[in-house]
Amino acid sequence: MGNFRVASRYAKSLIRLSEEKDIFNSVAESADLVFNTLKNSKELRAVLRNPVVKQEIKKEVLKEIFSGKVTSEVDTFFNLVIEHNREDILFEIITRFIDLKNEKLGIVNAVVKSAIDLDDESKARILKELEDFTKKKVIITFKVDSSLIGGFMVLINDQVIDSSIKNQLKLLKKKLVSETILNN
Repeated sequence: MGNFRVASRYAKSLIRLSEEKDIFNSVAESADLVFNTLKNSKELRAVLRNPVVKQEIKKEVLKEIFSGKVTSEVDTFFNLVIEHNREDILFEIITRFIDLKNEKLGIVNAVVKSAIDLDDESKARILKELEDFTKKKVIITFKVDSSLIGGFMVLINDQVIDSSIKNQLKLLKKKLVSETILNN
């Protein structure tokens, strides 16, 4: 079974547990903390993926890092994941949990790349447009990419909206090349 399917099963079980115990919000906060910690610690991910490191040591490492910072259910969930030899995909499980949480709450993530740093008014306008377009709450990350020359590009879920000058020039070039070929 692929890692995505396994991660989805574990993530769904954590969501079900949190809903049954009516602690979804606190588990979601814990998951955000775990996600950010794993995302920012290549060393921790390496320890969890290392088959030479004993399970008890992995449990102790997670307990040391997250003790008092995550719910007892998340702490117990760590132990379950390790006991089932799935600690190597803990980051994928937590990532999938956050994806499912966002889906449940009607939240989508977007990345907006622009040629220059946008002012607050432009950022607010783009946010409103994306929320109107998706009919969901949008969490945006803004990035500057000078290779775009001008305009911006939006990545939201699996969609790309590219209104950059770089893309417009690329399309124009493609059109001119195809017309040149047709005319010869």
